[in-house]
Amino acid sequence: MQTILIQTDAGNGAELRSWELRPGEEATFGRGVPGVPVDIELGDPAVSRLAGRIRAVDTYWTLTNLSRAHTYVVENPEGGGEFVKVPPGRLEAPIPFEFGRVILPAGRAPASFLVFAPVHSFLDPLALASGSSGVKTSMAFTLDPTAKYFLVLVALCEPRLRDPSSPVIPTVPQIIERLGDSGLTPSAVAFHIKYLATTKLRVRQQGGEGRADWQRAALVSQALRFDLVREEHLALLPHTDA
Repeated sequence: MQTILIQTDAGNGAELRSWELRPGEEATFGRGVPGVPVDIELGDPAVSRLAGRIRAVDTYWTLTNLSRAHTYVVENPEGGGEFVKVPPGRLEAPIPFEFGRVILPAGRAPASFLVFAPVHSFLDPLALASGSSGVKTSMAFTLDPTAKYFLVLVALCEPRLRDPSSPVIPTVPQIIERLGDSGLTPSAVAFHIKYLATTKLRVRQQGGEGRADWQRAALVSQALRFDLVREEHLALLPHTDA
């Protein structure tokens, strides 16, 4: 069963907040006041008390705009400037992006939050070529090498790719330092790691050791075991003289 993940933009030092929705589940967003509770609070006074809702569908998500006056924008932060406009009153607008930023007009600066969509489905190329029918073949791991989450995964795997005997698992601060001017914040890197672990590679903790870095270690193990990250992917990382 696919899920979507929602993350509120967090400033420096702010606590990362996230929600996980399964197909059919929804989360409301807005300013929220007593008597009008919302799941995702956007505190700007220009945002409606109940501004809209996100609904998880099977392989995508929808956005409902409950505002009477404001158009919302959903942009693809990792694309070429693609965006979708959702006008006031629009119900269940399907959003095609795997990774989208929902932007609402606000007083001082636009209010926004991030949505990570389920794994997208693709037709099996062999079935398309042969014209055969039947249940389509799904990909076990769908990774986009142009996405920021993949860059984070490459940075995690770099020590082991360069030296298979290395025990080093980069921490979040080390990943940020390695990626240089990527614009990623600690909360963004942490969320990419969670997205990779829960949605993309679907790793699980083994045993009862309770190590704090188990998720990062499991991602490295999974990615290298199935050649999801290879030596040629190191070229995606910023050049270093080291």
